[in-house]
Amino acid sequence: MSSRTRSRGAAGIHTVRIPHQRGRRSQPFLIVVPDRPSLTREACGFLGRALWRFRRALAPTGFALLALVITSLLHVLGWWSGLVLAPMAVAPPVWLGIMQHRRPGHGSTLAWRIALAALATLAGAWAALAAGFGPLAGPLGLIWLLGLIVAQSAWLIVRRTH
Repeated sequence: MSSRTRSRGAAGIHTVRIPHQRGRRSQPFLIVVPDRPSLTREACGFLGRALWRFRRALAPTGFALLALVITSLLHVLGWWSGLVLAPMAVAPPVWLGIMQHRRPGHGSTLAWRIALAALATLAGAWAALAAGFGPLAGPLGLIWLLGLIVAQSAWLIVRRTH
């Protein structure tokens, strides 16, 4: 085996020595090349590439996780932050009433508006309650999970049909 490729360190790491180069400012240098990535690195790389590939399809899941983290931080900062978020639960039904008054919808348009308003009302009410009492207090964890499943399913259906 050549001295340039002989293993000189920890298991799985090969050290390659490059001889002195000619010239005025040539400095010797050492290149360390890992033998093989670990199984953990391979699994994390696979998971990262899959998440990146399907990032648009998983947008509701990302927003749900972000909402969980933000409401956790708000709960830690102060229970009163739930009172600040409470108007978010009232805004979607008001929007639905205004839209039906200005541009009346019928059939599937009305159904989608009602479903969107109901899901947004659920999300706003959950955010206010989660910021006040904690995101996993009582049934809030289950409500978060069910809202995530409904939002992700609706997102995938809308993306396939349009």
